[in-house]
Amino acid sequence: MVVPMTQEDDGLDSLVRKRVRALRVAQGWSLDELATRARLSPSSLSRIENGKRRLALDQLVTLARALDTSLDQLVETGTDDVIANPVIDGTHGLMRWPIKAEPGMTVVRQRITNPPPDKPDGMRAHPGREWLVVLSGTAVLLLGHRRFRVETNQAAEFPTMLPHAIGTAGGPCEILGIFDREARRGHNSSTKAPPATDRP
Repeated sequence: MVVPMTQEDDGLDSLVRKRVRALRVAQGWSLDELATRARLSPSSLSRIENGKRRLALDQLVTLARALDTSLDQLVETGTDDVIANPVIDGTHGLMRWPIKAEPGMTVVRQRITNPPPDKPDGMRAHPGREWLVVLSGTAVLLLGHRRFRVETNQAAEFPTMLPHAIGTAGGPCEILGIFDREARRGHNSSTKAPPATDRP
């Protein structure tokens, strides 16, 4: 079955061809290798990539499978809302960005100026997982009974069921964190009365 292409579809047609070639190159495959996987002749695949052969739906399905992707991803054109502005929480010194492709994930940037809490009741525990990287300064991560120094450009990843808190090791530090749905929910609930060193 040949995909009917109108003049308006020319952009999509070109995009799909470029995407097939880019995915093949990213895998390190030659034309022959992808052609074998997709059960096409190398010349047919070459003509598909170069726009000298019309795209057929059954070929797109086969190519998507051979490239370990889906047909939807192969023909996706969603380039709207590429740029996202943060939601700013001035009270807690936070900027948040949702990740469209993973609705449960949130990116948070925060400037921290206080040391970690001295007492265990200043630590939080909740379901989920968190990843963070220190953008500047040095952070101190309390995780259960352990204490970690996280320097600039170092990252930490941990399950948030472990009691945890973060603060500075002296001067201010800035961190970027990625929370899964459960970790985000746990931090959001803790914003009602959080210690200054913990992050919602």
